[in-house]
Amino acid sequence: MTGEDLAARRGVETDVYDPAEDSRLLADVACDEVASDDLVLDVGTGSGYVAATVADETGARVLGADLNPHACRRARDAGVEAVRADLVSPFCDGAFDVVTFNPPYLPADAAAARDDWMEVALTGGETGREVVEAFLNDAARVLAPGGYVLLLVSTLTGVEEVATYAGERGFSAVALADHAFPFETLTVLKLVR
Repeated sequence: MTGEDLAARRGVETDVYDPAEDSRLLADVACDEVASDDLVLDVGTGSGYVAATVADETGARVLGADLNPHACRRARDAGVEAVRADLVSPFCDGAFDVVTFNPPYLPADAAAARDDWMEVALTGGETGREVVEAFLNDAARVLAPGGYVLLLVSTLTGVEEVATYAGERGFSAVALADHAFPFETLTVLKLVR
């Protein structure tokens, strides 16, 4: 299934990914895990749904980040402090207690249009893991001591493959929740160094 197919199935007609089952699962898990005094970074914030839900439910300060300027505007409209950023690259070392990420994870043709914001929001490269791997290569740097990542992963991407890659970057992974659908199972991994 391509990002375009998924967008059509979900009725997405904008440049910003609308919250769906994956967003709700990540938000629910994050609300159970995040403490009120945590500083949270929501990478790929999109509409700001996860960031706003976590801030509202836990009282934590949550910063949203997205490469898509339309997403940053929409998140701000939802009351989220949002900045335009490519994954975690602009953030200071040790800045965040928690980093949440609902990445683009659908496998896509390597020639897929990367100038289409919905394609960028949905597809994670040829295996679906390229964006996740780029994130994992730098995520530990922005975590405060004792900090952790909450990462949503799909069976379309390969949960075991992502957990193995995270382990090679010094993380231990534990599955906190999953939700099965006819076409995939979504899992939220907690990654701790």
